Amino acid sequence: MARTLTRRLVGGVLLLTAMVVASFAGAAAFLVTAVASPAIPVLAAAGLVAMAGTAFLLSWPTFTLLGARGARKVAMLAAIGWTAVIAVLASVTVLWPGPIPQAIPAPAGVRYWDLPTGSRIAYVHAAATGEPRPTPVIFLHGGPGTPGEGIPVSGEALAAAGFDVYSYDQLGAGRSTRLSDVTGYTVARHVADLEAIRRTIGADKLVIVGQSWGGSLAAQYLAAHPERVLKVIFTSPGALWPGSRPDGDLSQRLTAEQQRRYDELVGSPRMITMSLLLGVNPNAAHALMSDREADERFHELALVGRDTGSCPGMPAREPHHNRQGFYVNQITAADFRQVPDPRPELRRIRVPALIMRGSCDFVPWEGAYEYRRTLPNSTLVPIAGAGHAIAGDQPDAYTRLLRAFLTDQPLPLPAHTSADPPR
Repeated sequence: MARTLTRRLVGGVLLLTAMVVASFAGAAAFLVTAVASPAIPVLAAAGLVAMAGTAFLLSWPTFTLLGARGARKVAMLAAIGWTAVIAVLASVTVLWPGPIPQAIPAPAGVRYWDLPTGSRIAYVHAAATGEPRPTPVIFLHGGPGTPGEGIPVSGEALAAAGFDVYSYDQLGAGRSTRLSDVTGYTVARHVADLEAIRRTIGADKLVIVGQSWGGSLAAQYLAAHPERVLKVIFTSPGALWPGSRPDGDLSQRLTAEQQRRYDELVGSPRMITMSLLLGVNPNAAHALMSDREADERFHELALVGRDTGSCPGMPAREPHHNRQGFYVNQITAADFRQVPDPRPELRRIRVPALIMRGSCDFVPWEGAYEYRRTLPNSTLVPIAGAGHAIAGDQPDAYTRLLRAFLTDQPLPLPAHTSADPPR
C-alpha cells in the first residue's frame, strides 16, 4: 500500500515535471525557429510540435511507472491535451493583439518629402519672414523615434530672423515611413536621409539643431559631411559615441508607483515574447506586434515617467500626440552601439558648435562635456532650472541662445569651460 502510494506520488511529480519541461521545450523551439523565419504561424507550429513531442516522450515512461493500461496511448492523449491547453493560453495572451487607438489626423501644415533613399518623410516648414539668410535650420528630434509636434520652440523666432526652419519626423517615427524590414533602421540610413533632405531643399549647407538622440545624429552627420554644416547646436545631447560615456537612465527617477506601472506594461506575456524575439530576429518581433500596437505600448511607457525629465517640482511635460516609433527606437539604438568612434574625425572639424545642458538633465554631465572636449570650436552653456527638455523648461533662455549663436551675437548666458559640472 505504502509502495503504491509512493509510486503514485513520484509518478505525479514526474508527470508535472514532464509538462513543465515540455512547455519550456516549446518556447525554446518557438524562439530558435525565429532565427530562420519571421512567420508567426511557423514559429507557433514549431513550438507546439516540440511541446507535444517532448510531453509524449517524457510522460510515456511516467504512465508506465504508474501502471496505466495502454501507457503509450495515455501519454499521447496527455501530450495532446497539455499542448491544447497551452495553445489556448498563448492565443489569448501572447498572440492576442493589444488595443490600438484611432489614428490622429495630421495637423495642417504637414508635408512630405519622398527621398531617393526610399524614405517618405513628414515635415513642417516655417518660411523666413525677416531678411532671408541662405542657410536653413533643421531640427532633429530625440528618441530615436520620439518626434515633436509642429514647429519647435524658437522656430518662429528664427524664421523672423531670416532662417527657413524645418522640422521632420525621422524614418520610422511620427508620420514618416515605417519599414517592413525593421533591420533597415540604422544610423547610416538616418544620416543618408538627412543628406537627401539637404539636397531636396537645395541647400548648400545646413544649420542643425539636435535634441537628445538628435544631438547624437547631428554628430554623426557632421562627421560624415562636415563641409555641409554651417553651424550645429546640441541640446541635452545623447551620447557622442556609446563606447565613451553613459547615456543616462531615466528609470532611476521613477517613483515606486511609476516603477510598478512600468513593470506591469513590460511584464505581459505578449511584451515579453516580443522582446525576446527582438533579440533573435527583429522581423519576427515585428510580425508578432505591428507598428501601430508597438508604438502605442511605447507611448504608454513614455507616459509613465513623463514628469521625471525636468527639475523637481516642475509641471509634467505634455505627452507626445505624434506617434513614437518603437522599432526605430530599438533597432537604431542597437545599431548605434556598433558604429565606429566618430571622435577622431570630429576633433579635426572646426564647425562652430553650441552645446546646451540643463542643470537637472538625467544624462550625466560627462556626456555633454564629451562634446565640448571633442569639438575644437565648441561652446558649452549650462541652463539652470532645466531638465532634459530645455526648450520646454526654459523656452526664453533657449530661444535667446539659439538666436544669438546663429546671428553671431554675444551669447546671453556664460559659457562653462571646466570639466567639472557647474555648481
